[in-house]
Parts: sequence; C-alpha cells; structure tokens
Amino acid sequence: MLRLKKLIKIVLLGGVSGGTFYLTCGNDLDLTSFGVVRFGRAALAAVCIAVDYKLLFSKYDKSHPEYSHALHQVHLKSSLRLRNMCCKNGGVFIKVGQHLGSLDYLLPEEYVQTMKVLHNQAPQSDLTLLKQVIEEDLGRKVEDIFVEFDPIPLGAASLAQVHKAKLANGQVVAVKIQHPKVKARSYVDIKTMEFLVHALGWVFPDFNYIWLAEETKKNLPVELDFLNEGMNCERIGKILSPFKFLKVPAIYWNLSSDRVLTMEFCEGGKVDNVQYMKEHNISVNQITERLGQLYSQMIFVEGYVHCDPHPGNVLVHPTDSGPQIILLDHGLYQTLTDDFRMHYSKMWLAMINADVEGMKTHATALNVGDLFGLFACMLTARSWKSLTEGIDKKKLTPEENMQIKESVSKYLMDISTILNRVPRQMLLLLKTNDVLRGIEQSLKSHPGSASFMNMSRCCIKAVTDWELNLCHSWHCYIRIKLYQKIQLARLSLYSVYLWFTSSTLATLTRKYWSPAVS
Repeated sequence: MLRLKKLIKIVLLGGVSGGTFYLTCGNDLDLTSFGVVRFGRAALAAVCIAVDYKLLFSKYDKSHPEYSHALHQVHLKSSLRLRNMCCKNGGVFIKVGQHLGSLDYLLPEEYVQTMKVLHNQAPQSDLTLLKQVIEEDLGRKVEDIFVEFDPIPLGAASLAQVHKAKLANGQVVAVKIQHPKVKARSYVDIKTMEFLVHALGWVFPDFNYIWLAEETKKNLPVELDFLNEGMNCERIGKILSPFKFLKVPAIYWNLSSDRVLTMEFCEGGKVDNVQYMKEHNISVNQITERLGQLYSQMIFVEGYVHCDPHPGNVLVHPTDSGPQIILLDHGLYQTLTDDFRMHYSKMWLAMINADVEGMKTHATALNVGDLFGLFACMLTARSWKSLTEGIDKKKLTPEENMQIKESVSKYLMDISTILNRVPRQMLLLLKTNDVLRGIEQSLKSHPGSASFMNMSRCCIKAVTDWELNLCHSWHCYIRIKLYQKIQLARLSLYSVYLWFTSSTLATLTRKYWSPAVS
C-alpha cells in the first residue's frame, strides 16, 4: 500500500502541474495537444485501476465465494475506465487499446470485449488538416493531384485515415493520410506508457506487462513510416506470388511520403462479413483455409509475417477463379530469426501430433520452461485434454472455448510470466493468432484436419529445408530430402483418405459394400 501512496503523490503532482499550465494558458485550448494533460489522464486512470484492485485483494481471498464475481466487476469497471482514457488521449493510446482488444486468449474477457470496439471507434481528423498534410509532403495542392477526393473516409484508424480519390487518368486510388498530430505526440505518449507500466509493476510485483510498453516503443516508429509500409506491401506481394488468390494493392510511389501513402483502390467485403459472403456465394471454410495457407507460409517458411490481420485489413472479393483475399495495411510486420522459426515449427508439429515430450523440449527452447503446458494452450486456444488427445481429431466445442476464456483470469499471472519469458518475436505472433481465430469465430468456421495438414506441410518443409542448408555431404542431403518427400507424401495420402471418408463416394461405398445384416 505504501508504494501505491507514492504513485498517487506522483500523479497528484502531475495533475497540479497540468492544471496550472491550463489556467495560465487559458481554457480555449485543445487540452489533448499537451503531453502533460495526456499524462495526467493516463496516470489518473492507472491509479484508479490500481486502487480498485488493491481494495479487492485486501477484501477477498481467492477462496472466498464472492471473489470471482467481485473480480469480474473490477475487470469490467477498469477496462471501461481504460477505454475512456484511450479515446480521450487518442493516437498511440487507441493503438495500444486495439492491441489489447486482439488478445482474446491472453487477457481477461472483460478487457478484450471492452477494447474490441476501438477498432470501429477511432476518431477522424478534420479534412482541412489532412489536406494540409498531403500538400506539405507532396508539394502540390490536393486539387492538382486528384480530380476527385471523397471527403468521407473509407475508414479511420488510430494512426491514419483513408480516403477514396481519382487521378487525372481515371485510376481510382485509396489515399492513407497520417493524423496530423500523431507523430509529434508519439514520443511523449510512449514515455508516459513506459512510466505507468513500470510504476504499476512496482506497485503490483506480479503485474509483468512491461513487454507491452517495449513492443509499442519498438513498433510505433515503424508504423508511422508509410514508405516502409509501401515496401512491406510490395515485398509480401512478391514472396506470396505463388498464391494466385492473394492480392495486395499497387503503390503509387510518386504520390507517397512517410505520412501519405497512395495505393490502388481494392473492392471487397470485410473478411468477417458473413452476409457479403452469402450474397456472393463465397465459402467461409474456403476463406479460412486460404488465410491459414497464407499465414502458415509467412510464419513457418518465410519468417516474414503481416501482423495486423484484423477484419478491416483483410477483404474478400469474388472472381471467376474463386474468392480473392486482399491484404491491406502493411505497416506492422515481424521478421523471425531462423532459430526461432525452427523451434516454433517443431512446437506446432509436436502440438498437432499430441507429442507432450516434443512440446516440452521446444517450449523450453523458447524459454517457457515448466509452463510449457499453458504455453501450448495459449498457442492453440485449446484445452490440455484436447492437446493430449489430438487437436486435429477433436473438434473445438463451445463448452471448451468458454472454458478456455474463463481460465484466462485464473492463470493471468502465469500468462504474464510467459509473455515476459518468450522471445519478443513471439508477442506479435500471439496477437496475430488471436486475431485470425477471431475471424474464424465470426465466420463460425473452425479449423479442421485440412487446416492442420496445411500447417504441418509448412512446418515439415521449414524444418527440413533448414536442415538441408546445414548438410555438408551428399549422404546427409539425400537422407533429409528423402525424409521430407516421405513425410509430405504421407500427408497427401492422409488428405486423400480424409476426402474419401467425408465424400458422397464413401457414403455410397459403405451403403452398397457393407455386409448384409441377417
């Protein structure tokens, strides 16, 4: 409690300083423009949340019959307070709130559901200010660049908003424009976040979410560089060019800068829009399977991963050759080291094959240690019982899904420990996994055996290709190449078997060839 009192004193000092500054400058200013005001809001929210949890823990023991209900109420109250602060401060804070809303199986359900709405409630910037950004960066009037410019944004996000426009040659484009004050405020906001996360960790020694501030500090400057985003877009388009169903927008480099990105306008419906898919006769199972193919290739084989696949960034569009997947917003990518990629691939193979010793070995290599069972549950969003019985054979039931979500609060401290132990490359992958699972749930499509086989193929290819690179003799090369071919052939045969057992042909075969019952 003494540490909490010290934190309150620091916040009060900040509040007095902010109030004095406000009164000195007058009350007609935009308060959010000042770092001291945003710090005060964030600090006040942090202290109120800390006090509520301290009071809860001092009042109830975990064994108390009312503890669970009381904890739920504090989670809900605190998440609403946090969301309100993020909305008022804007920019970086909304970005972090959106990140929290993506961690379905890593944070209490109350926080996830409360923060999810931030994906659709990001504030819009004044059009005049946005046009000023374009003119400053491109050196020309908006009217001289675009013959049409829709004043209503296609979408607004935490760092930017996108407008539809038309060039003189008739080409329709999407123009992504950074919110005018985001970059200027980002340094102070990141420092504020770092301070508060460390302060809460000091007050609550079991609160180990330092990784959140560190990841934001590392990733935000990259996301604010739109030229880097354009390069990511072109790079992933080349890497995944064998997947003909994938489309990424073309970049107009002569009309782009670090704050403005002009790209091809792509038609399509959001990937979680079930009604759109029904209207265009698109199979939801085919969409989730194709998304799984793309992400298995990116994660296990390429080691270069698009880490923001929330529904606004993934569109689907019907074509003559089947549904097309359009991948947008290429600001946030994770590059994986070969060593990490190998252990992560082997970890997934172990989980798919219900190999407990393999899970333990590769989780240990990823610095998880004795918490390998919980780590496996976090990666798969499945129960330990399902993992040991075979997640490729045992379907996820609503009861199991609810059990997992309810267990998050119970294991929150252990989850926090894992997040601080694992290599930093893992953190964005965990977020990406949860977002993709959220899409599957929205479409009411859950990964079946085919999805796990696609993942297994990529894992086997990744591991054996890496081992081939380490070979120094023809004997070694032939042995590993043969092993690779055999494993992939076994998967293909199993795929044929699954198709046969689920097909009409199999039904007819069983009907006409089964022994007559006397």
